Amino acid sequence: MSAWGLSDRSGTLPAVSRRNREKRAAKQKDRRRAAAAGRERTSFGGGFSVGPDRVAVQEILVAALRMAAMCPCGDLEQHAADLLRDFGPSGGREFEVAADLTVAEAIRTAWEDGWLPSDLPEFVRRRCEAPVVDYLAEAIVVESRRYPEVMLHPRWRAALAAVSAGIDREIATPHLRHWAARYGYDLRTSLRIVLEVLATLGTLPVMERLLPLPGESRHAVASTTAAGEVDEKALAKVRGLLAKAESTEFPEEAEALSAKAQELMSRYSLHQAVADHDRGRVPAASGRRLWMEAPYAGAKAMLVQSVATANRCRSVWSEKLGFVTVIGAETELDIVELLTTSLLVQANRAMLAAGSQVTRRGTSRTRSFRQSFLVSYATRIGERLDTASAAGTAEVREDSRLLPVLAARSRAAEDLTDRLFPEMVQRSVSVSNADGWGAGRAAADLALFDVHGSIAG
Repeated sequence: MSAWGLSDRSGTLPAVSRRNREKRAAKQKDRRRAAAAGRERTSFGGGFSVGPDRVAVQEILVAALRMAAMCPCGDLEQHAADLLRDFGPSGGREFEVAADLTVAEAIRTAWEDGWLPSDLPEFVRRRCEAPVVDYLAEAIVVESRRYPEVMLHPRWRAALAAVSAGIDREIATPHLRHWAARYGYDLRTSLRIVLEVLATLGTLPVMERLLPLPGESRHAVASTTAAGEVDEKALAKVRGLLAKAESTEFPEEAEALSAKAQELMSRYSLHQAVADHDRGRVPAASGRRLWMEAPYAGAKAMLVQSVATANRCRSVWSEKLGFVTVIGAETELDIVELLTTSLLVQANRAMLAAGSQVTRRGTSRTRSFRQSFLVSYATRIGERLDTASAAGTAEVREDSRLLPVLAARSRAAEDLTDRLFPEMVQRSVSVSNADGWGAGRAAADLALFDVHGSIAG
């Protein structure tokens, strides 16, 4: 059975301590002490009111929010009530501004630790309810307003655009206040959501940095295709063809559409490689994270590996976090992402069409069937891609510049993979359901794609 890279550095989420009550009591005592100090320094009469030392007030409130979010007991609802009792609502706007500051700081820390705008919502979505994900997405949009567009990498801008789809970029601040008013939440519920965002982001492990941080370098905003960037017009044609292939009910039509899409992708990839060579551009590799949906995420990661290998890319599966890092030239990364997305749609449709599986005694075998189905599907797709790639080597020989250029691209991908994942290990996958294996292989034989123009790595 085929194996793929598994990152040992995918991160282990911190375990929650069992001494919950004791630590919670200590945190509450510290928070009340901070509140008392704040009243001494900033109040005029009773309650927590804002005086001349606004910086001190903000420091106290930010520290209290962090403390409440990271308390091991995890009772965020109670922590929200405690914060409102100790600091609000008489803290007013200062309290809301402190919440915005604390969330923005947690997001910036995530950027520094290697996370991208597209990664944070995916990570949080797998662990929290929808309101928490929505609040985080808006907070990312608010935080991104700190940077001029020219100080964002093109792929960073694209990730932000995906996250902010449907979100008003002119969100009023303080964000906490307007969030509560817009969605009809009371302050306690909204504060609990803020604490959950902070608590979840506080568990993020440090990852490999794939893009320069916002503000660290300048990038053209013009629509021209620069080094390593892909012509969106070419990709738009491919996306259109694949969308039609996925939606049609006629296999012959879908296969023709998918074959045309692969032909366009392969032709564009070769053209881009030669064009970069003629312009004197040194072959460079970058990384992209593709998040896998549960269940059977590992089997789906194998499909990414099959497509990545056929397009001269490397892939590393970070099992604990749930994504595959694909490493290669930007053109190939777009091809891998497009093909993988289309093939996963087709695999899922074929798998569900097979229905539930039970033994003669009525015992369910659906899970083992579907796991085996997807592993077999990915394996067979890899075989088809390898065959098509071997058949395409004749096209490479027509241009003497292609082979050394493609070899240099492959070396760049391997070097970056080794640098990002020095502790990567290989892992094999086994299957336990023969019916699922056979069904998956048959579905892969009927998969609606063709790679006549693909090139062997």
